[in-house]
Parts: sequence; C-alpha cells; structure tokens
Amino acid sequence: MFKPLGDRVLLRPATQEKMTTSGIVLPDSAKKESQEGVIVSLGDGRNDDGQTVDWADLGLKEGTRVLYDKYGPDEVEIDGVEMKIAKLSQLLGIIE
Repeated sequence: MFKPLGDRVLLRPATQEKMTTSGIVLPDSAKKESQEGVIVSLGDGRNDDGQTVDWADLGLKEGTRVLYDKYGPDEVEIDGVEMKIAKLSQLLGIIE
C-alpha cells in the first residue's frame, strides 16, 4: 500500500459518465477530466512549516469524496491504477 508523506493525500479520481442524461454516448475525446476524487490514503499531516494538520478536524478520512484543483495534483500509477497525489492546499472542498 502507498502512504503519502506530510500534508498530502492519495486520491482515486471519480469515474466519468459515458453517456449524457439525454442518452448520447460520449467519445473519450469529448469527456472533461473530473475534479472529483475519493481519498484512499492520508499522510501524517505535517506541512512544510512543520505544523501538524488534524485530518479529523477538517472532516477528512479515507473514503471522503472531495473536489480538487484541476491542475494541482500529480498523476501517478499505483498497482496499475491511475491515482492523484494532492497537497492539502489543492483540495477545494468535501462533497456530501
């Protein structure tokens, strides 16, 4: 298993719908990249200033759905699965 360092989180990007609500099938070239993801793993919470972030106080834990910055997270492949690694500052909010 992969454990992020510091104030980083490992995200599994949400899957895109392949069909519009009106029933039109979208080709891969027409799909927008999703900015939604599910937290898979959390770092220890230390940020660059040496301060500790309490993930629970922010409402973040494994399985939480979040919205992240479009160009912020780094894309990685772990065990053949495309994932993203984002810093806390690149998370925009929690999706409830």
